[in-house]
Amino acid sequence: MGALHCIVNPASRDHTCGKRWPSVVAKLESRGFEVTTHMTQRVGHASEIAWDLRNKNVEGPIVAVGGDGTVHEVASALRGGDIPLGILPFGSGNDYAITQGIPRKNIDEAIEVLVNGVDRRCAAWRLEGFPASNAGDYPSPKANEWDGSAHNEGRVVRWVFLESDAGITSAISRAKLFRAKWIKGNKKYTYLGITTIPFWKRRKVWLKLDDEEGRILDFSMFAATTGETFGGGYQVCPGVTPLDKEGSIVYAPRLSRLAMLSLMGPMKKGKHIGKWGITQQKANRIEIKPVDRAGNVCDEPLPLATWVQADGEPIIVSPATLEWHTEQLLVRGAASVPWA
Repeated sequence: MGALHCIVNPASRDHTCGKRWPSVVAKLESRGFEVTTHMTQRVGHASEIAWDLRNKNVEGPIVAVGGDGTVHEVASALRGGDIPLGILPFGSGNDYAITQGIPRKNIDEAIEVLVNGVDRRCAAWRLEGFPASNAGDYPSPKANEWDGSAHNEGRVVRWVFLESDAGITSAISRAKLFRAKWIKGNKKYTYLGITTIPFWKRRKVWLKLDDEEGRILDFSMFAATTGETFGGGYQVCPGVTPLDKEGSIVYAPRLSRLAMLSLMGPMKKGKHIGKWGITQQKANRIEIKPVDRAGNVCDEPLPLATWVQADGEPIIVSPATLEWHTEQLLVRGAASVPWA
């Protein structure tokens, strides 16, 4: 099969990834791959490794071994090029693997996709906004060569290959950087949701979609994805695919705290659209700005921050913009997926 560069996050899935990696290498070598392993050491390191490999014109695919965060970093460096992204899922959610038809719990079947899968050019969202402050050992985002320059001073760019969201969902994700590090797997997010929702401060935002007039709205959350699921299989944006010519947004207005806690069941099956005023519509450009207590739309972040996520990482603060771009990333997925 030839050379295979694998960028491995040993800390993924509570350090299971690093412990199991030698046995995975043996499986890859048994399929004829000559494996070169690149272990990541810090946040952002996977992008640096992938960017260096891309500039050396290595033969692809370049494989992200870890969760959606690792996939995001490798994808960011490969975006716009002709080297395919391969995935061996070793995270908690692995939603990008779900979208691409890559088995999450059977490593042999995931390797089979590397061997006999199909390369497809997939869409991404371009996210531009203010960098969030560092949180514990998680750094504040900086500008990267592979992401391109921001259009506005003081902002940074990230590309979103899975999902971007803002509101109560991003607040819960932000909490993971400080709390519940002792809880493993998806139970962590259940705990963080239960302990964050009762204390989440209500707010209004200014939201503008495409060429519509911007509106000040009561706000609980919005999500924009490239596939149907995130959060470990929750069908947050039903019907969305990486081959869509237009983007899509799911918006939730002011939800009661009980509704927030009750949302998970319907969302798991994609049955939440239409409940509690939740709507979905096409949008290729999404702009969000904070609104202060006097009702003024602000062009700078407020002390009551609304974080915007890039593939599960709450690293941007509004004001922010999202723009849909087709055919951004070459991905090796399963030969048969429902959307292609």
